[in-house]
Amino acid sequence: MDANLIAARERFIQAMSQISQFWGFPKAMGAIYGAVYLSTEPISLDELTAQVGVSKGAVSTNVRKLERLQMVHKQVRIGDRKDYYTAETNFWKVVQGVLRERQNRNFDQALQAVDESLQLATAADEDEELARFYQQRISRLQSFFSTLDKIVAAIAALDELRLSTLHKVLGRGD
Repeated sequence: MDANLIAARERFIQAMSQISQFWGFPKAMGAIYGAVYLSTEPISLDELTAQVGVSKGAVSTNVRKLERLQMVHKQVRIGDRKDYYTAETNFWKVVQGVLRERQNRNFDQALQAVDESLQLATAADEDEELARFYQQRISRLQSFFSTLDKIVAAIAALDELRLSTLHKVLGRGD
């Protein structure tokens, strides 16, 4: 392989690691997606382990996360016990998978904790300057999360509407 292509691949995988970390996912997960994305053929866990430089266990764990996000898809080859993976290249589907992940129980629990924090701060002595400061800060964050939650719900609803309309147009709707 050309040295420039090797460098481009390495740099891309590094960039995907950084992007993954920015969004709160493990760096290895981003690197694995980058390697799968630039693979011209379905790629095995063993090949991913060699390319990304993390343990096979870490590759396996992160591939399962990528599958749950619908960022990679498993392919089985007849007569081969290994699983192979291809990347989702429709970025709207990738975004939808990441947004769906935000509906994860852990995220909902964190939002509930913000709500509870605001209730506790509101129950504090309002004459105290620190209580007002907490109330203001937590309220702002709660408002932001509420708006973000509505945007995510709207995007998901639009995508469902788009799919429903497409199925009707193609004669596959109810």
